[in-house]
Amino acid sequence: MERIENQQEHRKRNNVEEIETISTERIFDTKAAPQWKKQLTFRAFMVSFVLSVLLSFIVMKLNLTTGIIPSLNVSAGLLGFFFVKTWTKLLQKSGLLKQDFTRQENTVIQTCVVASSGIAFSGGFGSYLFAMSEGIAKQSTEANKEQNIKNPSLGWMIGFLFLVSFIGLFSVVPLRKIMIIDFKLVYPSGTATAHLINSFHTPQGAKLAKKQVKALGKFFSFSFLSAFFQWFFTAGDNCGFSNFPTFGIKAFEKRFYFDFSATYVGVGMICPYIINISLLVGAILSWGIMWPLIETKKGHWYPEDLSSASLHGLQGYKIFISIAMILGDGLYNFVKVLSRTLFGLFQQLYGNKTGDLPITGRSAPTNQPVPYDHHRRTQLFLKDQIPTWVAIGGYGTIAVISIITLPNIFHQLRWYHVLVIYIFAPTLAFCNAYGCGLTDWSMASTYGKLAIFTIGAWARTSNGGVLAGLAACGVMMNIVSTASDLMQDFKTGYLTLTSPRSMFVSQVIGTAMGCAISPCVFWLFYKAFPDFGVPGSEYPAPYALVYRNMAILGVEGFSTLPKHCLQLCYTFFAAAILVNSIRDAVGKKWAKYIPLPMAMALPFYLGGYFAIDMCVGSFILFVWRKVNKDKAEAFGPAVASGLICGEGIWTLPSSILALAGVQPPICMKFLTRKTNARVDNLLGS
Repeated sequence: MERIENQQEHRKRNNVEEIETISTERIFDTKAAPQWKKQLTFRAFMVSFVLSVLLSFIVMKLNLTTGIIPSLNVSAGLLGFFFVKTWTKLLQKSGLLKQDFTRQENTVIQTCVVASSGIAFSGGFGSYLFAMSEGIAKQSTEANKEQNIKNPSLGWMIGFLFLVSFIGLFSVVPLRKIMIIDFKLVYPSGTATAHLINSFHTPQGAKLAKKQVKALGKFFSFSFLSAFFQWFFTAGDNCGFSNFPTFGIKAFEKRFYFDFSATYVGVGMICPYIINISLLVGAILSWGIMWPLIETKKGHWYPEDLSSASLHGLQGYKIFISIAMILGDGLYNFVKVLSRTLFGLFQQLYGNKTGDLPITGRSAPTNQPVPYDHHRRTQLFLKDQIPTWVAIGGYGTIAVISIITLPNIFHQLRWYHVLVIYIFAPTLAFCNAYGCGLTDWSMASTYGKLAIFTIGAWARTSNGGVLAGLAACGVMMNIVSTASDLMQDFKTGYLTLTSPRSMFVSQVIGTAMGCAISPCVFWLFYKAFPDFGVPGSEYPAPYALVYRNMAILGVEGFSTLPKHCLQLCYTFFAAAILVNSIRDAVGKKWAKYIPLPMAMALPFYLGGYFAIDMCVGSFILFVWRKVNKDKAEAFGPAVASGLICGEGIWTLPSSILALAGVQPPICMKFLTRKTNARVDNLLGS
C-alpha cells in the first residue's frame, strides 16, 4: 500500500513557512503556557479516542480499497477544536468550567489522533500484514505453503503492534534539540499544523473555524446519507451505483467509470492536481493501451487456459510492472532524500564551524526569524527535557522484549533477524526523520520494502522467507514511520509552545490507542465481508497481493515472471527513474505538468474508476477556485473532509448490518441490450 505522501504535497501547496514577519507569540503574550501535566487533560484524551475511532475507519477503508490516504491532520485539528470548544462552552454556562481550552491542548489532541489513526496505515492491514493471510496466498501460485501463511487473529495482531510501534519513538527522542533548535529543520507538515492550531485560538481564527466545521458537518451528512441510500441497491455481486457504466459497457469492462464514491471525490479535492492527473494517465496507459495489447498475446506469451488470478498470465504483468514502477520511484526518492540528508548534515556541521547560518532544506526561507518568537519558543522547548536515559532505556527494553517475543509470533523470523533490524533501525530512523525535515517526504514504505528483500533473501523459501520478509517489513516500517511522525509533532509543539513531554506522552498514548483500535476495526471488516480481499470485491486490499509478490520476488528471484515480463519490468523501472529525474531537472515551473510515476503505478492493477472520482474532485475545486479563490482555499479542506468522513463512517453501520446478516433489499445491475434480451428469453421460457 502506498500513501504517495499526499499530506506532504498538500502542505507544500499551502505555502506555510516557519519564519513569520509578525510575531505570533506576542498575540498570545497575555496567556501563559500551562504546565506540561495540565496540557494532558481527560477531555483531550476522551475526544482523541472518539476521533481516533472515526479516522481509523476512514483510513482503513482507504487502505483496503485503493491505498491512497490523504492528510487528515486538518480534520483532526478542526474537529478537536470544535468538540472541546463545545464541551468548554457548555461547562462555562453551567459554571463548572475549571480549565480553559488552550492551543497546547489542541496540539495534544491532534498529535494523539494522528498517532492513533496512523497505525491503521503503518500497521500494514492493507499491505504486509494482510499479505500473510491464506486468502492472499491463494491468489498466488508460488510460496503458498503453510510455512509462508499466517492468518489474521486479533490477539497476535495487537501484540505485534504493541511490540513494534513504540520503539521508533525512543530512537529519535535524544535528537529533538539537534533537529528542531540546532539544525532548524522546517518540517512543513508540522509547521502547517502549528499555524492552523495557532490561528484557531485567535478571535478571528475561531470564527472561521466555526464556519469550517459547519461546512464539514453539512457535507458529512450528505456523504453519509448518500452512502446509506446506495447501500439499498447492492444486494448481490456487481450491483449498485458503484457499478454504473458511466462511459458505456466496454469502458466499464476496462474499469473506466464513475462509481459515485464521495470518499474519493473528497480525496481528489485534497490531493494536488498532478497526483490525480497522474492516476488517470496511468489508468489510460495500462487498461486503455497495454493490457488490451498483452491480451492479444494470449497463447504466445502465456497459456490460454490460465485462471484470471494466475501470476503466469495477464495478472502477472499487471502486478509485477506495477511493482517495478513503485520500486523505481522508491529507489530514486530514497537516493535523493538520503543524498540531501547527507549534504544537509555536511552543511549543518560546516556552517556551525564557520558561524554561517545552516541551510535547512529547500523550503527554508531567507528572512531571519522574529527574535521574540524564536527566544520564547526555544526557552519553552528546552524547559521540559525528556531524560536521555529514558530514551536509551526504553529502546533497549523494547528491543530485548521484541527479540525474544517476535520469533514466537512469527516462527520464520529468527531472533538474529530482529537483532540486525534493531541495530540498523536508529540510523535509518534518523535518516528518515532528518530527510522528512528537509523535504517533508517520509520514506517509511521504502525502508519496509528494503527489509522485505534483505530478510526474505536471508531466510529463503524453505525457511518461510516470504513470511519472514513481510514481518521484517512491519518491524522496519513502524520504526521509521513513528520516528518521523514524532519529530513532525515536536516541530508542531515547538511552534505552539507545547511541552515536549506532553507531546511525547500524547504520542505514546495515541500509539497505544491505535495498537488496540486499528486491529479491532480491521477485524470488523475482516469478519463482516465474506469476500474480503478478493479482487473485484468491495474491499479487495490490492496492495496485500503486491506486497506478498514483492516478498516472493525477493525470495525466489525472477523465476515467477511470465514471458517478456522481466524486460517490461526493467523498462518501467528505468522509466520511473527517468521521469523523476526529468521532473527534478526542469524545475517547479514545468514539473507540475509531468506525471508522478508512483501515482501512475497505482491504477495498473486497480483500474481507473477511483482516478475518475478523484479527477471529479479536482475539477470541482478548480471551478470553485475560479469562482471564488479565497472561499475555496478556506473551505475546500473542510468540504473534502466532510465527504471523506461521512462515507467513511458509514462503513461502521454497514459492517454491523453485515455481521447481523441484514442484506440490502435490491440489486441494481446494468446489462448490455443483447445480454438483457437473453435474460428476458430465459425468464420467458
